[in-house]
Amino acid sequence: MLEALLLIGGTRRAANGGRRFERRDPLTGEVASIAAAAVASDALAAADAAAAALPAWAALGPSARRALLLKAADVFEAWQERLVQAMVLETGATADWAAFNTRLAANMLREAASMCTQIQGDVIPSERNACLSITLRVPAGVVLGIAPWNAPIILGVRSIALPLACGNTVVLKSSELCPMTHALIGDVLQEAGFAPGVVNVVSNAPEDAQDVVQALIAHPAVRRVSFTGSTRVGRIIAQLAASELKPVVLELGGKAPLVVLDDADLDAAVDAAIFGAFFNQGQICMSTERIVVQEAVADAFTEKFGARARALKAGNPRTGKVQLGSLISEQAVKRLRELLDDARAKGAVLLAGGEADGAVMQATALDRVTPDMRIYHEESFGPVVSIVRVRDDAEAIRVANDTEYGLTAGVFSRDGARGLTVARQIESGMCHINGPTVHDEAPMPFGGVKASGYGRLGGRAGVQEFTELRWVTIETGQPHYPF
Repeated sequence: MLEALLLIGGTRRAANGGRRFERRDPLTGEVASIAAAAVASDALAAADAAAAALPAWAALGPSARRALLLKAADVFEAWQERLVQAMVLETGATADWAAFNTRLAANMLREAASMCTQIQGDVIPSERNACLSITLRVPAGVVLGIAPWNAPIILGVRSIALPLACGNTVVLKSSELCPMTHALIGDVLQEAGFAPGVVNVVSNAPEDAQDVVQALIAHPAVRRVSFTGSTRVGRIIAQLAASELKPVVLELGGKAPLVVLDDADLDAAVDAAIFGAFFNQGQICMSTERIVVQEAVADAFTEKFGARARALKAGNPRTGKVQLGSLISEQAVKRLRELLDDARAKGAVLLAGGEADGAVMQATALDRVTPDMRIYHEESFGPVVSIVRVRDDAEAIRVANDTEYGLTAGVFSRDGARGLTVARQIESGMCHINGPTVHDEAPMPFGGVKASGYGRLGGRAGVQEFTELRWVTIETGQPHYPF
């Protein structure tokens, strides 16, 4: 059993009043970790510590910030075993997925380090010859990162790495479902040598989440919020931040379509669909939830896809070699069963799976899904994928866009121009031609549209989110005034 304390001002400590809460292993039901249950006063103390550390961190040269971020990446790799252990116990993930989280997080820190010298302004020609007009990108202030459980190391690091590179200090509000995993991110950065208060981590019991988040967003020093999670909670975060006139980056839910055109390489499309639908049990915001396939190749595609899905095995990844591990809870399985029952009652055909045991569910595929079924519209966030058959390109585009979400998408076609034509008409923040919907790289402008959120994380686009743009002029001559 692991214990997670708060990290405030460089010190690990208990919550006020000594309050704690348990996170249970979704596979065994045993206690996976015990964490400090912060209250609003703890959250305010963390923001105060970040505010106190801000002037020195913001004034630190880019090379010094880069060196610390690079050191943190090295520590992440050295600590992989303990990070994997915590993530597996708290979320029921496979060790392979947890190890991938650690590797990508280290890469994100290195990419953030590379951006330290790329935070640039401009010289803008002025109408006044004796005036030098420039813009500067300066740190925004304290950044609040709120990270989820499904890719906790990747998304926890993403919420704070680039803000740190930009000269901001941070407070990471951990997920109630993986407090130890997120606490270890703070420990890694402490081990790397970050000054006290530059990185703070706060955990809370589920019943205290609203009070803790409200206190953090309302704190005067918090100037940006980065939230990754459900669209339902994202709306709440956006409203709270709007009341304080604070910008937010929201990376929310998804209902990613993979469009298979009639000239697609079906084997390649099946490979991408299997990976996109079932990697991490479909618990990724980018997971393929809808396969939109043209009728001319639908039978051939479903035959190949169904066979591959039926060959996948879900189970306890700690006791045997399986491709799928546990879902985050038995409640998640119960909701998926409801979606399946509704779809089958309305005519959907079960191609694979459907069975579940506790929090473990087999890879499941439904064919002939239609708009009158709940699963056509609702985010499933599990190992269940729907196949929707369409006539032509125009209908494929319409169906791909027939959702409130717009995070990522994929298009398969042997004709690059045709694939690009379709991709350009899909309403999503990201689209991959002849590749899976699950695709993430540290320097890319990651984010969505519609109910999948707004703002971008990564690279130069991310720098703009976590800095303020200032206009500065220097008079190089004697100005003339009318009076």
